[in-house]
Amino acid sequence: MIVVGVGTALYTFSAVVEALVEGRLSETVRRRRMERRIAGMGGHVIVCGWGRVGKTVAEYAKGYGMDVVVIDVDPERFGDDVEHSYIVGDATTDAVLESAGIAQARALVAALADDADNLFVTLSARGLNPDLFIVARARVSSTEAKLLQAGANRVVNPQHLGGARMAAFANQPHVAEFLDVVMHDGHLDFRLEEIEVGAGSPVAGQTLREAHLRDQTGSLVLATRDRKGVFRTNPDPSDVIEADCVLIVIGTEPQIDALRRLVRPR
Repeated sequence: MIVVGVGTALYTFSAVVEALVEGRLSETVRRRRMERRIAGMGGHVIVCGWGRVGKTVAEYAKGYGMDVVVIDVDPERFGDDVEHSYIVGDATTDAVLESAGIAQARALVAALADDADNLFVTLSARGLNPDLFIVARARVSSTEAKLLQAGANRVVNPQHLGGARMAAFANQPHVAEFLDVVMHDGHLDFRLEEIEVGAGSPVAGQTLREAHLRDQTGSLVLATRDRKGVFRTNPDPSDVIEADCVLIVIGTEPQIDALRRLVRPR
């Protein structure tokens, strides 16, 4: 009986050890596979903070066809249902941002709960990638100017944005819903897009009438934004397409793609 008891205990112990080792090996393999996937990315979006705001950002970014890498310091926030590549770590540190591929990233969203942390993330990210487009979350209005000074391209206060959206629905519900559908519904044929006109673009220096953008692509120019950031809505056909301006256009995906090819520098 003693021999049987000892044998059973040893078998149970070895089974537990084997399960632990297999679990750790499986986690190590999965982690290395994810690290290789992140290392091969380019033009992706880094989302710092896996709270409600971060999850919403990642969801819409995925809907736009963008690769996403999420960073959060709390491993328990990442369940088994995370569809994106992620890193468990402190997003305010350079090493973690570098492991997320910040040098090759297109944009970073600082969506941490604390404004001070978002400020540190913005400072670090701007230092590591001067060309990165940074969107920072601000809970307090007084922090917005500091985040811009730290290097953020845009600062968003979710409470203010949510309030403005609710007011828009109350005032002009059909217009607000149309914009929501065009911007966020991936099943709609029409899309609202921005297209940059580089200095070497063949349409730079031409008027909208001379460029024949709609005739050649079918897309419609709703507004232009010059290099100073000034918008001109419902532009006149005689308006000149300046180099380094941005065209705000609406059209189907093939029409938008055709316009991108048309204005691309040659």
